[in-house]
Amino acid sequence: MSKIGVMICGHGSRSQAAVDEFAVLAQKLPGYLPDAWETDYGYLEFANPVIRDGLDRLRDKGCERILAVPGMLFAAMHAKNDIPTVLNTYAKANGVEVSYGRELGVDPKMIAAAGARVQEAVDRANAELGALPLSETCLVVIGRGASDPDANANVSKIARMLWEGMGFGWCEVGYSGVTFPLVEPCLTHVTRLGYSRVIVFPYFLFTGILIDRIYGFTDQVAAEHPKIQFVKAGYLNDHPLVLETFAERITEQVGEVPPPNCAMCKYRVQVLGFEAEVGAVQESHHHHVEGQGASAPGSNVADCALCDTFCTGECRLAAEHHHHHDHHHDDHDHAHHHHHHAEYPHAHHPHGPESARKAKP
Repeated sequence: MSKIGVMICGHGSRSQAAVDEFAVLAQKLPGYLPDAWETDYGYLEFANPVIRDGLDRLRDKGCERILAVPGMLFAAMHAKNDIPTVLNTYAKANGVEVSYGRELGVDPKMIAAAGARVQEAVDRANAELGALPLSETCLVVIGRGASDPDANANVSKIARMLWEGMGFGWCEVGYSGVTFPLVEPCLTHVTRLGYSRVIVFPYFLFTGILIDRIYGFTDQVAAEHPKIQFVKAGYLNDHPLVLETFAERITEQVGEVPPPNCAMCKYRVQVLGFEAEVGAVQESHHHHVEGQGASAPGSNVADCALCDTFCTGECRLAAEHHHHHDHHHDDHDHAHHHHHHAEYPHAHHPHGPESARKAKP
């Protein structure tokens, strides 16, 4: 038997706290895996160690077979394109066998972990603000948001499982970026539904700029609607059921028939509205920020002139505006960043990123 190594591939973050939380997860995971296996981790962008470093360390420990998993909730571009590219390149260059498992996905254990976080918020609200039946409470589930409808749809599925499983009166789904509705339009919509209590649950693994954004907009909308109780639920973090799901995504790779990853992948099958992306070249677009760390330019809210208390996402609109202007110049970095990227078809939806503009155009 060749020695087995486990590689957890994180996205990386501009937030040091997020990087620290991911590292804790990587430290706890070996307790859920066979003793003889070595475990390491690395990030796709922004943070160190990069994925390559973790793979090097596993090889140094004598691992000939590496079981890699995306440290992500859903498979969007990063899990489908960028991480496999890094892994395949490494495997080829170093003559080591690297297999790649599924993302955490829509899984009963993940839904149970999410339910536990929501229940904690409900219990706290009942204790501090007075008891209120769940049938008179509105749940809001906020996902990451991606340019991938399959990943976005999974947030809705999780939300429905929580809504129906727990018996909330109503449920709405929003996203922290890229797609629609973003947090502020979503919560503003919820204020019109007539519920006196709203539980806002970020379906996220770790803290970071986006968690700050979700809680920041929650505070903002709550201040505008003092009669409604807005209750912030905690994100998933290192809940034991999350760790169990990660362990399963690793161990299932050595089973008889490893399950396929990405059944609804827009790169493999035609998905409504995204038909043009079938067969798109799968490659990583992250070399330019690999390992830059939380000190990368524009990496924290303190440096931003647009925001007062939390990152609203307005800076992305400014950056994209700048990108389009630079397109005509032979600017390597901008050209590099845009290669083979289909533009998200609803980039100008009124409840999407445009909603972050302080003064609507």
